[in-house]
Amino acid sequence: MTSDLSRAISSTAYTTYEKRLLKEVTARPVPHHVAIIMDGNRRYAKEFGLLVTQGHEKGREKLESILEWCMEIGVRMLTVYAFSTENVGRSKDEVDMLMRMFVDSFQRLADDERVHKHKIKVKVLGQKELLPGDLKKAIDNAEARTKDYDQYFFNIAVGYGGREEIVHAIRDIAKAVKDGKLDVKDISEKTFSDYLYTKDMPDPDLILRTSGEERISNFLLWQLAYSELYFSDVYWPGFRKIDFLRAVRAYQQRKRRYGT
Repeated sequence: MTSDLSRAISSTAYTTYEKRLLKEVTARPVPHHVAIIMDGNRRYAKEFGLLVTQGHEKGREKLESILEWCMEIGVRMLTVYAFSTENVGRSKDEVDMLMRMFVDSFQRLADDERVHKHKIKVKVLGQKELLPGDLKKAIDNAEARTKDYDQYFFNIAVGYGGREEIVHAIRDIAKAVKDGKLDVKDISEKTFSDYLYTKDMPDPDLILRTSGEERISNFLLWQLAYSELYFSDVYWPGFRKIDFLRAVRAYQQRKRRYGT
């Protein structure tokens, strides 16, 4: 009975704090574009005695929650780091499982009533040509069915690497110069940005990473030049709404302090 009472008190305190945080955050300007390095699925699974596959599934469920939280406070664009080029080096069983999960996730996105109700545009960043055929097909379907939406923007980095993105842009610019389509003197930061996967997007205002690691891990290297960085100790599947709201509040406090 004592434990039940303690849980009830704890739940009430959490709910009260969450509401207060939500009110505080929504009273100030929120970031337009939030980017997230979703880290800690495997360590979460190990800590709670779950299979690695269960850890990744918990991570997918958390992503659905994050998308809802972003819309609730008015964040218009969310970009997540789902699968890097370095992740290919993991065990074949894990990579195959992730590819199957991605296929299912993009099929769900394409059919999700919430995506169409809120007009969420889905876009994949990365080397899609390196992905399995069934995944590319699922991605193409989700992108095609949401291509005209413009209320919210959901970008998923799959088969992505920041350095590879920059090298790819350099190659394309070099080819454009060689073909006479671009003059060297016309190359600027804006020109370079136009050759990146994110060419039609604003740079992230806030980049947050879960799991306690404090590094960027080859994510949006060009785009993060002026982004605020926030690191959370919580593993991605355990990332709570109050953790998200704290990250946004930290962004707001920094922007106010810097006078920008």
